[in-house]
Amino acid sequence: MSLLKPKGVLAVPLTLLISMLPSVVLADELNGADTAWILTSTALVLFMTIPGLSLFYAGLVRNKNVLSVLMQCFAITCMVSVMWLVFVYGLAFGDGGSMNKWIGNLDQLMLGGISRDSMVGSIPESVFSMFQMTFAIITPALIVGAFAERMKFSAMLWFSAIWLVVVYAPVTHWVWGGGWLQDMGLLDFAGGTVVHVNAGVAALVAALVLGPRKGFGKTQMPPHNLTMTVAGAGMLWVGWFGFNAGSALGANSDAGMAMLVTHISAAAGSLAWMTMEWIRHGKPSVLGIVTGMVAGLGTITPASGFVGPAGALLIGLTAGVVCYSVTAFMKHTMKIDDSLDVFPVHGMGGVIGTLLAGVFVGILGGVGLAEGMSMGGQVWVQFVGVAATIVYCGVLSWIILKLVDAVIGLRVSEEEETQGLDLVLHDETGYNL
Repeated sequence: MSLLKPKGVLAVPLTLLISMLPSVVLADELNGADTAWILTSTALVLFMTIPGLSLFYAGLVRNKNVLSVLMQCFAITCMVSVMWLVFVYGLAFGDGGSMNKWIGNLDQLMLGGISRDSMVGSIPESVFSMFQMTFAIITPALIVGAFAERMKFSAMLWFSAIWLVVVYAPVTHWVWGGGWLQDMGLLDFAGGTVVHVNAGVAALVAALVLGPRKGFGKTQMPPHNLTMTVAGAGMLWVGWFGFNAGSALGANSDAGMAMLVTHISAAAGSLAWMTMEWIRHGKPSVLGIVTGMVAGLGTITPASGFVGPAGALLIGLTAGVVCYSVTAFMKHTMKIDDSLDVFPVHGMGGVIGTLLAGVFVGILGGVGLAEGMSMGGQVWVQFVGVAATIVYCGVLSWIILKLVDAVIGLRVSEEEETQGLDLVLHDETGYNL
């Protein structure tokens, strides 16, 4: 029996009085299911960096550098978390006034504008901010793969911190924070431009500025522990469901479709990369199939909320073929030492996925074009978003790297590189057998 169910002659006035009292639970605003799903997705995306990406990268380097990669991913996670709290969240998602189309503001220092009752749609703003923090963490962590085995730890920290502020935060604001690309109607559901093109271009610039590892192209540098890499790859695959399906910001049909197409693209990318390698070298490799998976995941990311399963299949197959070809071209023809293939997998994948989102949206089970937009117009908007991100990120990343190099130097010495970063930078070894 309800204690708040009045009866008799007092029923009407008591009911009116109760209706005027302040509600303890904002049931018409807070959605428990949405909140629970984004809390789960937040944990999944953080799981992608630690331990997923950390183990994936650590297995790919030589055993004398395994701890250095793990340390870099862990340190970036800690540093970006604190910077996001202090001021970067406001730069990415704050209302920038007259500059609102380009950058946010500093009104939310220490997340001061977020209270228990602050809402973003149907979820608490605290949950939204934490979810977006995990994206800010993994993006600079992806770049680590380009300069693995040769960058100073201090230089990595300074580059990542400055890059987060002057590259990641503005591009995030352009695409998701009410900026000019969002106004244009750019379709980027979960980070094709913000995360993958951004990280891939910065990685390519870093590889060019630092130059190749000692012995690159002359000495074999095989992964030291593919078992570790496969374990990390599995964690990335599972964590990516939070990355893409979580970007629906609710437990709804968009999240369900995003999860489905994410899985389809990952599987298709794996098979396509494996097949390309099998044809070229006569044998399929474990490294190839897991790299194809990452290519499929990165490429579906911008389109995951806009295409259907058939579109995801085509996107994944395209990712496996194109990203494999670009990887081979960079390493063997251009002689660019992007150590762990960040640009061909993430950068090129982000470009392909963002463009194909404009092609496949509205067909093959997609959700339809932006209001009033033709397919040609949508593809043009997608191209503008990709081009703007490439140019802005490329130029600013080069400037940041040159600045850090001038102040503290980017690379360890040749002798230190030969000895390995684990001992030189951290006075530890990954294996004591």
